[in-house]
Amino acid sequence: MYINTHSYFSLRYGTFSIDSLVAEAIGKNILTLALTDINNTSGMIDFVKVCRENDIRPMGGIEFRNGNDYLYTGIAKNNEGLRELNEFLSHHNLNKTTLPLTANGFENACIIYPFGSRKIKDLKENEFIGIKPKNVLKLFTSDYLKDQSKLLIQQSVTFADEKGYSIHRNLRAVDNNILLSQLTENMLADESEVLLPIDNLLKYYEQYPQIIKNTEKLINDCEIDFDYKSFKNKKTFTGNPADDQQLLAKLALEGLEYRYGKKNKIAKERVEHELKIIFKLGFASYFLITWDIIRYSMSRGYYHVGRGSGANSVVAYCLKITDVDPIDLDLYFERFINPKRSSPPDFDIDYSWRERGDVQDYIFKRYGHKHTALLGATSTFKGKSIFRELGKVYGLPKKEIDDLVDNPEKGVHKNHITKRIYEFSKEILDFPNIRSIHAGGILISEEPITYYTALDLPPKGFPTTQWDMYVAEDIGFEKLDILSQRGIGHIKDATEIIRENRGINIDVHEVDKFKKDQKVKAQLKRGETIGCFYIESPAMRGLLNKLRCDNYLSLVAASSIIRPGVAKSGMMRQYIHRFHHPNDFEYLHPIMKEQLDETYGVMVYQEDVLKICHHFAGLDLADADVLRRAMSGKFKGHQEMQRIVDKFFTNCKERGYPDELTNEVWRQIDSFAGYSFSKAHSASYAVESFQSLFLKAYFPLEFITAVINNFGGFYYTWVYFNEAKRQGAQIQLPCVNNSNYQTRIIGKDIYVGFVHIANLEYKIGKEIETERQKNGDFLSLEDFIKRIPIGIEQLIILIRTDAFRFMGKTKSELLWEAHMFMNKGKPVNSNSLFYTPPKKYQLPQLEYSLLENAYDEIEQIGFPVSMSFFDMLKTDFRGEVLAKKMINYVGKKVRMLGHLVTIKYVKTVKKEWMHFGTFIDSEGEFFDTVHFPNSLKNYPFKGKGVYLILGEVTQEFDFPSLTVEKLARLPLMPDPRE
Repeated sequence: MYINTHSYFSLRYGTFSIDSLVAEAIGKNILTLALTDINNTSGMIDFVKVCRENDIRPMGGIEFRNGNDYLYTGIAKNNEGLRELNEFLSHHNLNKTTLPLTANGFENACIIYPFGSRKIKDLKENEFIGIKPKNVLKLFTSDYLKDQSKLLIQQSVTFADEKGYSIHRNLRAVDNNILLSQLTENMLADESEVLLPIDNLLKYYEQYPQIIKNTEKLINDCEIDFDYKSFKNKKTFTGNPADDQQLLAKLALEGLEYRYGKKNKIAKERVEHELKIIFKLGFASYFLITWDIIRYSMSRGYYHVGRGSGANSVVAYCLKITDVDPIDLDLYFERFINPKRSSPPDFDIDYSWRERGDVQDYIFKRYGHKHTALLGATSTFKGKSIFRELGKVYGLPKKEIDDLVDNPEKGVHKNHITKRIYEFSKEILDFPNIRSIHAGGILISEEPITYYTALDLPPKGFPTTQWDMYVAEDIGFEKLDILSQRGIGHIKDATEIIRENRGINIDVHEVDKFKKDQKVKAQLKRGETIGCFYIESPAMRGLLNKLRCDNYLSLVAASSIIRPGVAKSGMMRQYIHRFHHPNDFEYLHPIMKEQLDETYGVMVYQEDVLKICHHFAGLDLADADVLRRAMSGKFKGHQEMQRIVDKFFTNCKERGYPDELTNEVWRQIDSFAGYSFSKAHSASYAVESFQSLFLKAYFPLEFITAVINNFGGFYYTWVYFNEAKRQGAQIQLPCVNNSNYQTRIIGKDIYVGFVHIANLEYKIGKEIETERQKNGDFLSLEDFIKRIPIGIEQLIILIRTDAFRFMGKTKSELLWEAHMFMNKGKPVNSNSLFYTPPKKYQLPQLEYSLLENAYDEIEQIGFPVSMSFFDMLKTDFRGEVLAKKMINYVGKKVRMLGHLVTIKYVKTVKKEWMHFGTFIDSEGEFFDTVHFPNSLKNYPFKGKGVYLILGEVTQEFDFPSLTVEKLARLPLMPDPRE
């Protein structure tokens, strides 16, 4: 009888999770239930699964609304009907149109309109009128009394009880962005929208047995189900499974010769072994589709990085999906695909942020919009955001909301309102809040994707599923991750700039050569990695120095041990010590030595955890894989997870391990949660790092220019300009005759691009570059104004950045000229019949200051170019010690001067804040600082700027840092114009 129920996927409306909704139905002895969430089917896959597990017949549908206005409810007769409903909703979502007042075009779905909205004679065969209990009394005076053949029981369900109704009201106020007191009737569900026992519900309709009979017939006619075992991706690439296998084998063997030559027996045996498993599990089409995408992108000249567990596959290596050699790194294929694996694998392919959209577009056009979708995601109510949302609903002033956000435990007892907010925050914690988009997942489905979900159209512009990766996995989809990162843009753009600036062609795929290059290795060892993908952060540069890392395998390990899990467990420091002193430690257990000899007994990779769970604790590969997925954040079955944890400890006890040993091994495993990398993933990152390292070692200026043009990486843009200066570049202000829209290098001169000028319009910056390339350099200010359609305000911005300095005139003189050449802010038409050339004025000698220029530069581009921040200080003091000499002062207290680059915030065991700072000294060299809680309380950071720092030089594995006692931000000389 329940054909209109809502879960909390009716965003900011429903209050039931899927599990709690089904549990409520079980408690009321309800054997058939329909899920009809508002304008979505996000919960449908989970709903059907949970219903089947609890012997409830699932029905599916959608409640359609325009804003707060209820239109009608659609109920699917079968899965075809669900597809029709999904397609109907998707059409309006994708075209950004409102839903029609009448629903048409359904052959396998029924439509239920609200009481009083339609006449019986106007209804089609599959259309009905819903009669809510509150409408039953109205039937007696209604035209519906004459013909009851189209009337159905419609008891909507939104909450469980009075408390649930209060939660619903809070959610509705959040959704409408209004105060709780401003809610109106049409924004809310009726207070009666609860699950009643069937007998109680039928009492309302005792006088109308026809309505009960109609409803029972509809319920008997409607049912949906899903197959949760078979894979749902496109089944073939060629159209025939046998042809897929032949094609994949052909491509793999051709790639084998390209990668390994003709006589590598080990590689050939590995390829043949992998192909057997791939064919057995039906993954040939998945490999071929990925190969096809790579083939397209390479034909367009795009660079890519294939990473993740897919890099364990030699077949993927031969198909150029990845550049990581699994044989070289002893990566085992079973980490990627094994017969006991409980979920399908996926490939992660990274592209430049500029090129990913085109690759996505190709995939949609190649495999069809009906069968292709981006993977959705769901943002939930979490932490601070809950207090902000509810604080607004209850009308708290911003300051009180901020206090509650910062100190919820303290703020809750202020008054009855804050207490109520705190109570409701706990109730809606982890409720779905907003449907969003996965970072890069794409599904390519055998059946139209609308068999499983309705589609949204987020700002990315591609159809997107209404459920997330966990649901995709449950129903049997393998996602392709088509991701973007700026590191690939750095590499691609650098090679183009090198070709243009030096006439040299670089093949960035010659990674084996880069790994052996002595100059590259020396640069890695010194931590000279600013701008290099994944290895430029202060923590990573420090680690490289401490490890004295100078080879590929060490970098692969470093890429993983830098992750928070290893660091948190204390094993990062242990790894560094053991790396330098391999005979100065004891393994926890002989199995740790046997399985983790390569990493000195430290679990560094996900594979290490799999090995220890399997060999030390006796878990089988399937259970170990559940742990692996949990560690990488790809698992949501908490009960299943707890079962495996319990099994881990039980097995260890049965094996006679002391509790102390078991607890320590588990502590190290548990610290990986959410942070661990597979070895193949780290290896993929290390390949890209070596590509960047090579380019920086031999072409530092071109490389840093490429980094700047991809808008940096870990640091602010000014840090990369500083790095270019360190590498010997002359940084030049924007110039209308030399600068492009993006930053440009000419020889050793790097001209700041127009893109970096605040408030300069995009079209002006591009037009200057285009016009100059077409018709030559600008000869004068008047020539520029004639050729570029520009207003006085934009012209003044260019003058203040000294973009016309080639004329040899001061900014003040140019500003005078600008106003003479412009009439009321617009260029004077020199072709006019009445044109009068502007008068020539003899200007008096105007005061001019380099400091004025510096302040203009800070205002316009964010940092000074003509002088440094150190040059702008009131003091001439530059510190007692410079960064290069710190190692000579270990154990001594010194004063240093540093321009703040970045701060890392960390909480201690006592929940106190400590900070790690990174600074640049007056020579442009980096140094790091440590700020313990006591120091921070008395001498906190005061924002951007140059600081005087007093502290003791300490060292860890010969890498120096400054443990800060005091610090103070130093004042700059004031702008002379103020």
